[in-house]
Amino acid sequence: MDEWTTDQHFMQLAIEEAQKAEALGEVPIGAVIVKDGVVIARSHNLRENSQNAVTHAELMAIQDACATVGSWRLEETTLYVTLEPCPMCAGAILQSRIPRVVYGARDPKGGCVDSFYRLLNDPRFNHVCEVTEGVLADQCGNMLTQFFRALREKKKAQKKAMREVE
Repeated sequence: MDEWTTDQHFMQLAIEEAQKAEALGEVPIGAVIVKDGVVIARSHNLRENSQNAVTHAELMAIQDACATVGSWRLEETTLYVTLEPCPMCAGAILQSRIPRVVYGARDPKGGCVDSFYRLLNDPRFNHVCEVTEGVLADQCGNMLTQFFRALREKKKAQKKAMREVE
């Protein structure tokens, strides 16, 4: 398998994790960490259900991967995530020494890999990552767009129902 096909395969697994998040009412973001062609960790957002700000898909996958390999250094791994990482997750990626990050959709409101900042490629840090963006971007982005559209419609319907009660 060539690199692009491999990236699409593992991004599809991250999308499956995002679908699990969506089924729980979470923002549909999923992450998978791969080492030597094998998935060593996978996770999805759980911030709403856990009521914990740090339960982003990437952070939980990093935590599980560290436990799996028995080290905080996740060298020789690749992180696949459906949405461009935020500053908190980008920091954890740098700290865990993940050498390669592949993401689906850009996050124009909070992404810190390409959109707002280029944290993973900043040579002032003692670690930089190879970044591949846009793998299955349409599928990843559409999932988020549909989720937020449905959420807005639900809130609009709730407001309408409240006005009718008054």
